[in-house]
Amino acid sequence: MFNISEVSIFNSLNEKEAEEIYPYLLKETFKKKESIFSEGDPSDWLYIVAKGKVKITKLSQEGKEIILEVISPMDIFGGIAVLRGFPYPANAVAMEDTGVYKISRNSLLKIMDRYPNLMYCIAMNIGDRIKGSHEMLKSIALEKVESRIATLLLKLSEKAGVKVPGGIMIDMKLTKQDIAEMVGTTVETSIRTMSKFSKKGFITVQSGKLVIKDIDSLKALI
Repeated sequence: MFNISEVSIFNSLNEKEAEEIYPYLLKETFKKKESIFSEGDPSDWLYIVAKGKVKITKLSQEGKEIILEVISPMDIFGGIAVLRGFPYPANAVAMEDTGVYKISRNSLLKIMDRYPNLMYCIAMNIGDRIKGSHEMLKSIALEKVESRIATLLLKLSEKAGVKVPGGIMIDMKLTKQDIAEMVGTTVETSIRTMSKFSKKGFITVQSGKLVIKDIDSLKALI
């Protein structure tokens, strides 16, 4: 059962208040690699990931896809465009079979009018996301590939990390292509760097998922 109180922007609501949000939610599912919205589309909906993963992407001047952010369950996306009423500034694509709940812009404005504290919660969430995207783009522009990939792995371990024997598992399936797109490099360079990290004992793979074995060594690369 989807629990709206687990979504950060709504966790300030009490149980009775949270119950009033459910009628505004519409459920939708997307297959892996299916587009949820594209850059320039009207910002009609605020989205909440219920299960799966969503990547937020933009195209570089060379036409290369860059992943700005990965959205995990109980995270929102599309918020800043919905609140400001301008078109979505990036693309949203399902990284795996994904279920979302969406709230229309009109409904969200009604909810915020009823519960003004939600505006503060959403603003804080959006501010953190903008800061993260800015840091990612700055990293792509200024840092070496090893540092960029180390930074990415540490951020993902904080966002979707699960403690397992011998380290922290990043609980999402990431391809070398995904990693390359997130740090703005080629797949070949991503493969070489990840292989180097593996040989040095920084990371390993269990059940198709990355496990960070040596966090301190990754931090030292940043």
